[in-house]
Amino acid sequence: MKKILMLTAFALAGLAAAQDTTTPPADTSTTETTDTSTTTDTSTTTDTSTTTDTSTTTDTATTTDAGTGMDNMNMADPSTMSAGDNFTRAQEYAVQADVAYPVPFYDRTLWKAAVNSAYYAANMESGNRDYQAYLAQLYTKTQWWINAYNAWTRLGDLNDTEKQYASLAAAKLAYLALQRGDKATASMYVDKGMAWADSSSLQAIKSRL
Repeated sequence: MKKILMLTAFALAGLAAAQDTTTPPADTSTTETTDTSTTTDTSTTTDTSTTTDTSTTTDTATTTDAGTGMDNMNMADPSTMSAGDNFTRAQEYAVQADVAYPVPFYDRTLWKAAVNSAYYAANMESGNRDYQAYLAQLYTKTQWWINAYNAWTRLGDLNDTEKQYASLAAAKLAYLALQRGDKATASMYVDKGMAWADSSSLQAIKSRL
């Protein structure tokens, strides 16, 4: 089994800070109503990373794919590669993306390539927990909250670090639900997040329910 390369810029402290400063994509899972904020994520509870990128979240940083020369990169087709090769390639893309972009979003070329490769690896070997966990990490890293939440939920038993990632995804979804006035759904996400790992963000949301 290949040793997993951890995401170099994925410190939990940084992610927790992003909770208060980054407007997350909206959760549009089939069990909830549509988020009316201007930043929307049109993903559903089904992983769609291998099809069309429908996210409208925009990285407003001055560094763009065009600025870094990434637009015309010759990305390998993950459907032609083995699960192991896709897993390795996903990690390579993620390391490059951490360097190329100041803010991680799925619609950045390298992040998209990393997620797509990880998605193929995870689906080619659905019983490989390492592949499933890494895909969940990338969903969390790129702020695709509903896919991250679903991926962590599917994994079942999580280690302490994974619980922190999963709790963050739940907190983001709880915040979005609260913003649109859906307190029942927000409460569900808060309870699930706290079951994974309590946080000041979850406590703050709970106090508003």
